[in-house]
Amino acid sequence: MTRHHRRLLLASIVLLILAAGAFLYWLFDGIASIDAVEARVAAFGVWAPVGFVLLYGIATIAGVPGGIFDVAGGALFGPVTGSLVNLAGGTLGAVLAFLVARYLAADWVRQRAGPRVQKVMRNVERDGWQFVAFVRLVPVLPYTIVNYLLGLTRIPFWHYVLATIVFMSPSTVAYTWIGHAGKQALSGDTNNIRYALAMLAVIALVIFAPQFYKRWRKGDDMRDDDPAAAA
Repeated sequence: MTRHHRRLLLASIVLLILAAGAFLYWLFDGIASIDAVEARVAAFGVWAPVGFVLLYGIATIAGVPGGIFDVAGGALFGPVTGSLVNLAGGTLGAVLAFLVARYLAADWVRQRAGPRVQKVMRNVERDGWQFVAFVRLVPVLPYTIVNYLLGLTRIPFWHYVLATIVFMSPSTVAYTWIGHAGKQALSGDTNNIRYALAMLAVIALVIFAPQFYKRWRKGDDMRDDDPAAAA
């Protein structure tokens, strides 16, 4: 692919992002309630989930956090359909960002990442899909940034895709349930609040468990090195 073709594709992506933003502005302009949002989305029929997936993917390229769409998808489509729609949208965005970094804007991504992050990404190539699984389960770096950074590595494309789908699912389902329960609570139905709290606990465990594990290992190492403890 020539430099001219790359520039055309990047320009097309930018225009696509701008068009998606204009569409969202038109879609929600003047709407002041959740019921009104649902009614307008429902008017699109079967195209509503398809459009949501496309918007999710485009927004991911633009750097919009996926959790926002996961919560919105849960509120609009429910916990089951919303989880499937969110997973499809998140995967589409992850794939698009990965391909942009690998084939279209590698130099730009490297400059934005900085030498320290680049060194880390080179070191994780030996772990392949296992590293993809880790960063999907444990948000050590923002989701949108990771998508681009992984495109700079030599991780095989399909390993990246499959690991993303499988290991992104827990957080996607959790945020979807939170969105669904939040919408139900605003409508006066609090039966699903306990599920939302459970999902929040899962997210908190995923985020903080590695830190506690590191501290625990560090404590064990210090005790092993202590001559008094060894005696």
